[in-house]
Amino acid sequence: MQPKKHSMNRPDEIEAYISDYRRRCGVSPTMQEIADHFALNKSTVYKHLKNMERSGRIVSQGGKRGYLTKAPLIEVPDGDVVPILGRIPCGSPVLAQEDIEDYVRLPENLFGRGDFYLLRAKGNSMVNAGIDSGDLVLIRQQSTADPGQIIVALVNDDEEGTLKRYYPEPENHRVRLHPENDALEDMYYPYVTIQGVAVKVIKDLR
Repeated sequence: MQPKKHSMNRPDEIEAYISDYRRRCGVSPTMQEIADHFALNKSTVYKHLKNMERSGRIVSQGGKRGYLTKAPLIEVPDGDVVPILGRIPCGSPVLAQEDIEDYVRLPENLFGRGDFYLLRAKGNSMVNAGIDSGDLVLIRQQSTADPGQIIVALVNDDEEGTLKRYYPEPENHRVRLHPENDALEDMYYPYVTIQGVAVKVIKDLR
């Protein structure tokens, strides 16, 4: 089958395809599906997606299906809502899930203003920081962090996400991700992509 001819420029085509795919399927396409649709290789698609993300046309929530044409991150006025974006692993990195589970109201006088989203924690590697499996972690969307902050880190070419304490080690050309669990060891990566910083935890009392 011959590849389809396209009249728009490539970013417009990709944005339209992601939007239409989400409308039809309820999730975003994978990078491979985008590449197959346009008869491109994945590295070319990746470059397009990163350029589109930098220009604000799309946002990435992590995972293979993490690119959205409209950001679900909402600037929080008093009493407005923010989305719950599935689960983030608090153990070894696994594929993140970008699907919106629900929306919750977060009053500004308790949580402040900013671009926020909520992730549901999974695993026990952050228990010493007070984050248990099933807790909702409020994330402020940002691409930088200070050493020692708990971040949403994407690793392995932006396809895996995890919640860990962040320690850059530029002298060793690596980043150390520290689990808050005495039974677990630190994790090291040549680089990570920061998707946000954890600011609060919402949990059920036992």
